[in-house]
Amino acid sequence: MLLVAELGTRLKEARLSKGYSLDDLQEITKIQKRYLVGIEEGNYSIMPGSFYVRAFIKQYAEAVGLNAEEILETYKNELPSTPNDQVSQSITNSPSRRKVTKGPSNKLMEAMPKIIVALFIIVIIVVIWVLWQSRNSPASTEVDNATPEMEYDTQVKPIDSEKDKKDNKDAQTDDKQDTNATEETPADEEQPEDEETKQTISAGTVEADGATTSYTLTGTDALKIRIEVSGPTFIGIRNQQQQELLERTDVYNAGEVVEFDATAESYVRIRLGNSTQAKIFINDEPLTYAQQIVTQNIVINFNKEQ
Repeated sequence: MLLVAELGTRLKEARLSKGYSLDDLQEITKIQKRYLVGIEEGNYSIMPGSFYVRAFIKQYAEAVGLNAEEILETYKNELPSTPNDQVSQSITNSPSRRKVTKGPSNKLMEAMPKIIVALFIIVIIVVIWVLWQSRNSPASTEVDNATPEMEYDTQVKPIDSEKDKKDNKDAQTDDKQDTNATEETPADEEQPEDEETKQTISAGTVEADGATTSYTLTGTDALKIRIEVSGPTFIGIRNQQQQELLERTDVYNAGEVVEFDATAESYVRIRLGNSTQAKIFINDEPLTYAQQIVTQNIVINFNKEQ
């Protein structure tokens, strides 16, 4: 483990040259002190996962002014491999895929057009037969025979007396009045329903430090945060006074959910050790990350709806 000792020594010397103690470095990087000691001693067994070895070393190097990419490239053969590296290796070493012969029988494919044509002809014959049967059924004949009598019954009978003329005139007058009343009474116009005010989350603005993205939340009177964790990741939430709001500020594992009601705050900062393993929801609405980096700060500026 010579290279690992050299890596730890190089990082420690850079830290001391900056005049940082382990406590100072813990405050800067938000990495627990025991993990910082493990990096300097080359003891990676205490880390929450192989992914965090590289992530923590990168944060350490950046905090003490070293080129993190150069450090990781120089000592990559001695660092634990991540699950992505293992998957890539498995794909590289896997045998070539065999060709699989698939598809229906050639004979069946050749017969399919004939089968379809035959079915189409059968359907046409069935439809013609049903129409012919319905037209020549007894019920249809009875209806045709009864039609002249029904038409005779529905004819308007002549008015034979003055009384009938008067009754007919009165009925027409009543119908006209009903029609006028209907036309004069306008239908109630439907009033458009007030549209519900919906919350709006602005597009993220990347701050000067490159690791912080600010969002603005409007159109709501609540700020409820939910973070669903799919893999090991550090989570912390602070207010504008840099006070920790979570009872537990630590590494969370897959399946855990962090929930916090920050309605009373106008500003919150969410610290994610690995944003690829954590999904943030603001009032049950998913937040889209403006930049795809592993370790980042998410700042929510809350303009409460009055």
